[in-house]
Amino acid sequence: MVCYSHSRVSAYENCPYQYKLRYIDKIKPEIPTTIEAFMGDMVHQSLEHLYKLKKFKKRVAKSSIIKFYKDLWKKNYSGDILIVKADSENVNAENYRKMGEKFISDYYERMKPFEDMTILGLETQDRMTLSDGNQWHVRIDKLGCDSEGNYYVCDYKTNARMKDQEEADSDRQLAMYSIWVKDKFKDCKSVKLVWHMLAFDKDAISERTDEQLEKLQQEIIEKIKEIENATEFPRKQTALCNYCGYKEMCPSFKHETELDKIEDVKKFKENEGVKLVDEYSEVKTKLVELKKAEEDFKEKLVDYARQFGIDVVYGSNNKCSVKEIDKIVLPEDKEELIAIMKDKGLWEDYSMLNHFRVKGDFSKGNFDKDLKKMIEVVKDYRLSLSKRKGE
Repeated sequence: MVCYSHSRVSAYENCPYQYKLRYIDKIKPEIPTTIEAFMGDMVHQSLEHLYKLKKFKKRVAKSSIIKFYKDLWKKNYSGDILIVKADSENVNAENYRKMGEKFISDYYERMKPFEDMTILGLETQDRMTLSDGNQWHVRIDKLGCDSEGNYYVCDYKTNARMKDQEEADSDRQLAMYSIWVKDKFKDCKSVKLVWHMLAFDKDAISERTDEQLEKLQQEIIEKIKEIENATEFPRKQTALCNYCGYKEMCPSFKHETELDKIEDVKKFKENEGVKLVDEYSEVKTKLVELKKAEEDFKEKLVDYARQFGIDVVYGSNNKCSVKEIDKIVLPEDKEELIAIMKDKGLWEDYSMLNHFRVKGDFSKGNFDKDLKKMIEVVKDYRLSLSKRKGE
C-alpha cells in the first residue's frame, strides 16, 4: 500500500508530469533544492535544536541558536542550489541567509521563555490509516499541548506572503494531522492548527470540526483514487515551474535549459531552434501587418468604387470586384434569440455541432460509445508565440 502525503498529492495537483517523474519513475531531480527550500530547512533544523535544548531545561541564549544556524548553513550550502530571483531581483545566497537569521531572531524574542505549551514532539514521523486503507504520512514540525486538553499542531513557514484566515481555514496539510492527533491522544478536547509565519513574526490559527475533517478525508480519498487511476500525466505550466528540479528533462523547458548553458551570443543565435522561432515570429508579425494592410486596401477600394459608381476596379493584370452584401449581425446577448428559436421549434434548424464540447467530452471519456466509433483521432499541432521571461 502506498503511503501518501500532503506533498505527494500536491505534486500531482501542481503538475502531473512532475509527479510521474518523481513518484512513479523515481527519477532524482537535477537540481538538489531551491534557495527558498534550503533556507527553510536550515531554519526548521535550528528551531528544532532550540526546543530540544529547552526540553532538558537548558538555558538557551539567542546568540547560540543564531550561531547554530550560521554553522549549519555553512556546512550544508552548495553552489548548485537554485536561486530563481538572482537575476530578476539581484539577490544572492547571503540575502537568504540573513533573512533566515532574522526569522529565528524575531521568533526567539516573541516566544521566549518557550513555556506556552508542553512539547510532545518535534519533526514527528508517523503514519495513519485512512478509511480506504491507504496510509497518510504525518510529519509535524512542533506538537504540543496545555493542561486543559488543547493540542497544538504547529508549522514553521518562511513564505514571503502572509497566510490569511481563509487560507488557514481551508489548508489541507495541518487539518489532516489533526485527525491523527485526535485519534492518538484520547484526552484531546481541541486541536489548534498554528502556522508560525516567520517572515511577518505573526501566527495564523485555525480549527476544524469533526464533520469538516470527515469531509476532508473523503476528498483526499477521492483525490488518491484519481491519482491511482491516472493513465496520462500532462504538464501544467505555472510560476512553480521556476522552482522545479526537473526542468532539464521537461519538454516544455528542455530547450530553454540547453540555451541557458550557451554563453557565446553567436552560438546562441546559430541554434537551429532559436533561428526557427525567430523566423516564425517574423512571419507572424508580417502576417499581422499584411492583414492590417488588407483591411486598409479594402476600405480604400470600397471608397473608390462608391465615388465613381462602379463595382469592378481594374489593375494592370488583375481586377477587383466590389460587391455590396448584407451582413448578418446577431445581438450580443444571444440567450433571448435562442429562447425564441426554441419556442418556435427553429433551434434544431439553426444550431450547429459544437466542436469544442465534442472534443472536451471525448477527451474526458464522457462521449457516447456508439458516436465514439465514428470519430477518428489524429495528431495535430497548435503553435503560439509569446515572449520569453525577461524579454
